[in-house]
Amino acid sequence: MAKRIDVGGLSAFYGSFRAIDDISMTVEPRSVTAFIGPSGCGKSTFLRTLNRMHEVTPGGRVEGKVMLDNEDLYGSGVDPVSVRRTIGMVFQRPNPFPTMSIYDNVAAGLRLNGEVRRRDLDEVVERSLQGANLWNEVKDRLNKPGSGLSGGQQQRLCIARAIAVEPQVLLMDEPCSALDPISTLAIEDLIGELKEQFTIVIVTHNMQQAARVSDRTAFFNLSAVGEPGRLVEVDDTERIFSNPSVQATEDYISGRFG
Repeated sequence: MAKRIDVGGLSAFYGSFRAIDDISMTVEPRSVTAFIGPSGCGKSTFLRTLNRMHEVTPGGRVEGKVMLDNEDLYGSGVDPVSVRRTIGMVFQRPNPFPTMSIYDNVAAGLRLNGEVRRRDLDEVVERSLQGANLWNEVKDRLNKPGSGLSGGQQQRLCIARAIAVEPQVLLMDEPCSALDPISTLAIEDLIGELKEQFTIVIVTHNMQQAARVSDRTAFFNLSAVGEPGRLVEVDDTERIFSNPSVQATEDYISGRFG
């Protein structure tokens, strides 16, 4: 079941450097929330705090709360690996496991979780590839290397790998930035289908993409180089792009900076 995320007073650090400051917002279940803003404003850092990937970076730490429904993901006794299983992630560049087949790429997370029965793996692999709109393109070559697919197919393979373990939230960090326009359109269509099952958060530099795929949009900015990124405003996407509340949002969307 897709879950809601409530973030309260969250700041993230790299050593002594505060990368983002005092962010509070809600991500609604079964919706797409887009993060937009200029480079260096902390969008990807914030995204990585939502599934505790930020703390994997040397010196990375977080203050504040991230609640998944009623569970504090940074609470004592919470297993970060379990968090990352519940909140999956798709990265900027397609990263299939290069030595693994298409089948084994999708099944990798299941096997890590202890699932080894072939019939069950077969069912989940097929369902996940269908969910990523990739099954018809690869069903006759499941034993071929995933690295042999096109860039757009590799990214959909990574999405299939992420959804195979049945997360409740899917984070996407600029998932189309390395793709051609046709592959980008395929991923955008897929995002629209996946939000019926998952809570989705996407970081994008492409404002047209944010307008096309998201239900809500959050604009991040920083006042000067070296200052922490901050959330300027978050609202329904239509409102952000037609009548934002803050002048800086309008300036960014209209291309006056960024």
